[in-house]
Amino acid sequence: MKRAVGIGAALVDLVASVSEEWIVRQKKPKGGMSLMNWGEMGRIFGNVEDLTTIPGGSASNTMIGLAKLGAPARFICKVGNDDLGDIYSQNLYQNGVEGYIRKSATPTGRVLSAVTPDAQRTMFTYLGASAELLPTEIGDAPFHDADVVYLEGYLAYNPSMLLHCINVAKSSGLDVVLDCGSFGVIKDCRFIIDKLIEDQSIDVLIANEDEARVLTSVEEDLACSEMAKIARIAVVKLGKEGSIIGEKDNILRINTPDIQAVDTTGAGDLWAAGFLYGYLNDWPLEKCGELASATASEVVQVIGSIIPDTGYERLIKIRDKIAGGLK
Repeated sequence: MKRAVGIGAALVDLVASVSEEWIVRQKKPKGGMSLMNWGEMGRIFGNVEDLTTIPGGSASNTMIGLAKLGAPARFICKVGNDDLGDIYSQNLYQNGVEGYIRKSATPTGRVLSAVTPDAQRTMFTYLGASAELLPTEIGDAPFHDADVVYLEGYLAYNPSMLLHCINVAKSSGLDVVLDCGSFGVIKDCRFIIDKLIEDQSIDVLIANEDEARVLTSVEEDLACSEMAKIARIAVVKLGKEGSIIGEKDNILRINTPDIQAVDTTGAGDLWAAGFLYGYLNDWPLEKCGELASATASEVVQVIGSIIPDTGYERLIKIRDKIAGGLK
């Protein structure tokens, strides 16, 4: 079976339930991602209680989801030489992901995922050691037997690393999948995003509705068409409204199961895992979207970004039903 290699920030998710008023007091956009330095992160953590610690990071969540769905997955990252770094590394291996992990004296990156009563999550991110990963630390070896490179938007804060990964992927004949990650990433790193677009470096471009709007300056339905001019395949994730997938002039609308969400942390990451499983198996885009929606629907029913085993049991049945219908 085809293999995916993911590259991204190794971040530990620290999830807390907060009020709408708490979000307002932070003076940061609700539903977005704000970068913090070490001191700012300490202040934020001093204002919350009952933290739940979950190894995370966007691309890492996607690779774990992909491995649990049954596809070979590899993840390249950098962590701190600390307890959180050890927890992070062990979590990858325990979930069947092959890790290419480098270590640093800088603390492991972490994200406060502040969840409001409407299940929306707002992220406060300290990149830490994850931002120090260098092209010379990984070389070309992790890409040699892969078919797809999955890149998260956070890598745009480390442009030399992002460009290295894309150059290696392209020279090796791999498809490049880029998930924008946050509208904050697009705003902060517009120069590198525009370069990737200009160089036609992206095969599959994934964004949620806010990211798509910032990227294209138009609304969701039109945004997918505009993004399909940038990449061979474009995706706009619409949360509970499903998703839009575009390839040239073919625009598909994918519905999502009717479920009660309690926390949207990891929803986009696990959506990507389901989509990538189908993509690696050469499924029609509609079927890729169906498994993606089912996978995202499982994670929003729990706190944090980890789908329980019972959820994956349901997903395996959906996976097999889709695969059986394609034979």
